[in-house]
Parts: sequence; C-alpha cells; structure tokens
Amino acid sequence: MTAKTLSLSLLCSVVLLSLAPAAQAQWKWRDAEGRVQYSDRPPPGTVADKDILSRPSGSALRSMNSPAQPASAPASSPASAASPGKAASDAAKAEKERKAAEEKQRAEMNATNCKQAQDQLRLLESGVRVRQINDKGEREVLDDAARQTQMRQAQTVISVSCK
Repeated sequence: MTAKTLSLSLLCSVVLLSLAPAAQAQWKWRDAEGRVQYSDRPPPGTVADKDILSRPSGSALRSMNSPAQPASAPASSPASAASPGKAASDAAKAEKERKAAEEKQRAEMNATNCKQAQDQLRLLESGVRVRQINDKGEREVLDDAARQTQMRQAQTVISVSCK
C-alpha cells in the first residue's frame, strides 16, 4: 500500500469516526457512602444532582431518564438546603466547562481533518500518479474518474472541517 493510498484511507477513517456518535454514554456519580460509581445508565432517582459528577454528552435531561424524586424528600445536607442557588450555579459552571472542553476537542479534530484533506487534495490536483489497492489486493493506478471522486470527497471534508 502506498503512502498516498494509506493517507487517503486514514483520512476517510478519521472523517467517518468523527461523524459517529459515542458508542456508549457514561454516567459518573457519588453514592450515599461517598464512593464514585460509573454506569451507562443514569443514577437512581435518590442521587442528588450535586452528586452527579459527569453526564453523557447530548443526552436527554436526567429527569426524563430516571424516576422523579418524591416531593417530600428531606434535604440531603444543610449546605444544599442553605444555598440551592449555589448548587445550581456550580452545576451550570461544570456544564459550561464540559461543553468548552468538547468544543476544543472538536475544533482540534476539525483542524486535523482539514489539514489532511487539504494535503490529499493538493496531491490529487498535482497530477502525480496515485496507486491504490483493489479488492483483489493488486495495485492499480487511479483513473481520472476515481481521481475526481476522491477530489470531491476531499473538498467535502474541507468544506465541513475548514471553517
């Protein structure tokens, strides 16, 4: 497999992986004994919002996924009863930081995809003979139609990733 074909395969793989959602969402919370729990399902309804340390991205609200807490539930601690606004602002701050980290990771991935697609497009536009491996494992030179198809794919990646 030539370096050019390998880079094209890598580019296509990265694009496909960047578009795929996470296979399994992870929840992280602190239980009544103070131990940290991990699961792909939301915590039980008895776990206070302040004890949820991590939620899966893009998930529905916790209240939709778990049973509602009873209205007459006692306060879990004096601190949460004394300042419910502080707990809400801490949760909002944590959510904002999580979203910022996700956006930074997405921007880095887009920059990588952009660079690879631009390099691939330059290579294809240069007119250099590009070889690829066919279904039988044989090397074959890209014909004009295949070159145009790969150029369109690279341009699509560029239009999506290079902003």
